[in-house]
Amino acid sequence: MSPENGSEHSEKLAAGGQKRRPGRPAGTSKSVDKRDLLLDTALKLFSNFGIAQTPLSAIAAEAGVTPAMLHYYFKTREQLLDVLIDERYMPVRQSMGGAFGEYPDDPVSALTALTQKFIDVSMLHPWFAPLWIREVLSETGLLKQRIDARFGSQERDSALVWIRKWQEEGRLNPDLEAELLFISLFGLTLLPVARLQQDIRNGETRLNTEKLSRHIAALLKSGVGHTPGV
Repeated sequence: MSPENGSEHSEKLAAGGQKRRPGRPAGTSKSVDKRDLLLDTALKLFSNFGIAQTPLSAIAAEAGVTPAMLHYYFKTREQLLDVLIDERYMPVRQSMGGAFGEYPDDPVSALTALTQKFIDVSMLHPWFAPLWIREVLSETGLLKQRIDARFGSQERDSALVWIRKWQEEGRLNPDLEAELLFISLFGLTLLPVARLQQDIRNGETRLNTEKLSRHIAALLKSGVGHTPGV
């Protein structure tokens, strides 16, 4: 369903007023399952329609619960976003780290390994690629704004240091713009993965992750590696 279908529901607070840890009420495993269902539903709708276009009432309707039940777990969209970031998004993003440290003297291998992690993670978590495209690559994405406000740009700045270091050492094409390189890598991986996932849903098998990995590796080795004197 589209988020608009649920936007007419009122978003009432759950009764009771018991103090609890934000986003994690006390209760049985059934409560935890309901909470996980709401998180999964939010990720699905956010990745399909965008965060700004998805009211909390739409998440409740899609999950088959009342708005009051959703508010029992997450009183505001900001609180829901923080829980999604902490429990779903950040663990996935952190699983893609380490490639530069694994290949400190071989930037082409490091970037190739990083793109493979993008592919693997995106296929394992179908929400990741469309959510990243909608809400992280875009400067106006609410998820990006929330992450930047909470964590800053330390991770991105650290990656840029690696790129510029490799360029100064003559290991990486000096004509590459460090800021644009990562946007290019996202374009090489997340956009094709989103297309591949759509093909899989439609029963098409012409493209697969193996072909995509070979394609990206060929592009990186031919277009990123620095050849002195050329």
